[in-house]
Amino acid sequence: MTTEVFDGTGQAAPRRPAAYPLPGRTPGFRGSFAWGLVRALRPRQWVKNFLVFAAPLAAGAVFDADVLVPSLIAFVLFSVASSAVYLVNDSIDVEDDRRHPRKRFRPIAAGIVPRGLAVALAVALFAVALVAAVLFTRPQLAWVLGSYVVLQLAYCLGLKNQPVLDLAVVASGFLLRGIAGGVAAGLLLSQWFLLVAAFGSLFMVAGKRYSELVLLGDDADTRRTLQEYSVSYLRFVWSLSAGVACTAYSLWAFEMGAAQQGVPWATLSIAPFVLAVLRYAVDVDKGAAGAPEEIVLRDRVLLGLALVWVVTVGVGVLGG
Repeated sequence: MTTEVFDGTGQAAPRRPAAYPLPGRTPGFRGSFAWGLVRALRPRQWVKNFLVFAAPLAAGAVFDADVLVPSLIAFVLFSVASSAVYLVNDSIDVEDDRRHPRKRFRPIAAGIVPRGLAVALAVALFAVALVAAVLFTRPQLAWVLGSYVVLQLAYCLGLKNQPVLDLAVVASGFLLRGIAGGVAAGLLLSQWFLLVAAFGSLFMVAGKRYSELVLLGDDADTRRTLQEYSVSYLRFVWSLSAGVACTAYSLWAFEMGAAQQGVPWATLSIAPFVLAVLRYAVDVDKGAAGAPEEIVLRDRVLLGLALVWVVTVGVGVLGG
């Protein structure tokens, strides 16, 4: 559904999708303000925050009490901060979301949650996350959370419209989650871990943009940067990112495997890791990778590969 306008010369200006009508409220609790507020926090997106356990797992210290507790706190605080970012983002993007076939059902775009209330709640959540990080873990975690908040707000306020920079900022959100677990627990982060986290994040973000481009087609200007990307370019980005991530992970795994006695479990973990990337790429190639957490939760084969990977890498680092 698009509208066409004309400039002063009588030439057609670029088309811009017309807004869909506001969806009616669902009867009962699921259409209530309370449930809408919960949805606006996007709790399903908290799956991404399990990345905070990646560094403790890679270090083989995830079950140590002095590592597990601060990692759990980092998970909670990243959930709080990320929900605040979503509130701000959806408040800014109300008009664009109303022109999107799926995003128009978001509580703020649908008019269930007032924009002013959403912004006020976001400010309160930001403050809680930063203060709690200092009080309950290490000040370094507050710096990581602060960096995440600043980058994401910059994204909401303008960087989302800058090609390539928008990919980098969204990918940084995944990377900072991975860093947060190690920082909260006082662990030293390896160069291989940072490379895998950085390029793995870029792979998922480029895949999401590719899916949006395929899904929206002519209506891709609901996200301005999509007009700057081509299918071939986004394929190049996620192919390059996947290659670097798999290479860096393999180098880390071979290094860990060489230091282990008996079965080289860390080396064996390369197989489920690469297969999981390839399985995820199937969904990306279909244009079905709109939200990484949705892909992971609904693909049983991918979940199975993830479980095998967790077991093999866990036995490798804990048994080593």
